[in-house]
Amino acid sequence: MIIKLNRQNLQTEIARLGVHPASCGIFAAKSRIVPLKLTQVRTPAANIIKQEMLAAGGDCAVPGNCILNDTKYVDAVLLGTVKHYRILARKLAQMPFFGLVKIREDLEKLLAQQQPVTLLADGRQLTYEKMRVMGILNVTPDSFYSGSRVGADVVARAEQMLADGADILDIGGESTRPGSDAVSVEEEIRRVVPAIEAIKKAMPQSVISVDTYHAATAQAAVNAGADIINDVTALTGDEAMAQVATAAKVPVVLMHMRGTPKTMQQNCEYTNVVTEVAAYLEQRAEELAGPGIGADKIILDTGIGFAKNTAQNLELLRGLDALTSFGYPVLLAASRKTVIGDVLGGLPPQERLEGTIALSLQAVYAGAQMVRVHDVKENVRAIRMLEAVLCK
Repeated sequence: MIIKLNRQNLQTEIARLGVHPASCGIFAAKSRIVPLKLTQVRTPAANIIKQEMLAAGGDCAVPGNCILNDTKYVDAVLLGTVKHYRILARKLAQMPFFGLVKIREDLEKLLAQQQPVTLLADGRQLTYEKMRVMGILNVTPDSFYSGSRVGADVVARAEQMLADGADILDIGGESTRPGSDAVSVEEEIRRVVPAIEAIKKAMPQSVISVDTYHAATAQAAVNAGADIINDVTALTGDEAMAQVATAAKVPVVLMHMRGTPKTMQQNCEYTNVVTEVAAYLEQRAEELAGPGIGADKIILDTGIGFAKNTAQNLELLRGLDALTSFGYPVLLAASRKTVIGDVLGGLPPQERLEGTIALSLQAVYAGAQMVRVHDVKENVRAIRMLEAVLCK
């Protein structure tokens, strides 16, 4: 009899054979092909990498005309195990030409990645042995899902979310649904600051993020006790935002979006949405390292529903693994969004819970570290069950 094994039961089955315990991880690493995409590689470099991957026992997919060297740059897809990539890195160390030095550096950085950690200003750490869950509390009258809107009951709702398993509470004072109008900074502050102060007074150890792209609101929220800034513009909407985050030493969520919530759905042109979103977020993270926002202060968010149509949102969800290659925590914020309603036949936000749970589970499979959801209890239970099956 021959039976198939998968990643989840492979190490168990190897251990049952009675092999030396130190060998289990080695065998497991050899079992998994990790596809990697290289973008804009010089054509001679792509040909070299192809040959070196074949020599190591892996492979490399390149365009059919690559061997002719008649284009300057190409993309390539590597197919290998961690062992193959380590061999490739050693070989590339001997080749300081055609841009291979940068490729080797990026490959070695990826191979050396450890589990990311997010450092809060007060010294507490968010670690990611398990998926972290961010609960949504909107102190707005017009959020697209009415179930997320809170008012005088904000403390009770926050307490319930924490009891249901939320790790972070995300407080928003301005709707950023497609087509929404902006509110004044003064009004946004009037909405979010009392909510943050009330929650912190009742639950001092709670972790709160403020969903804003205005520096003045972020500063007021941090002063009130907010621990994280969740900015849908990746700190580009207000030039003072990076300074606020740096001075306060708080982590930031960098999200991909084009235009504004009012205009973003008119900006959905992509050649490859996964590659372009990933490249943008990596660039923003690198740019912010200069102002002093390091890797332990950055969380990445693809921006599902922000300047993307349904097909592009699905492509991003399938390619969520792409963001996990940079070493930063990855947040999936897709709860009850339009993509779910579209896929499931036009369901309204009130009927998108099951679709949301499915996307939270996809985030687990993709290796993301956090989900932002309206329904904490249901998502936490589904995630923990899947993690138990996957031995996470």
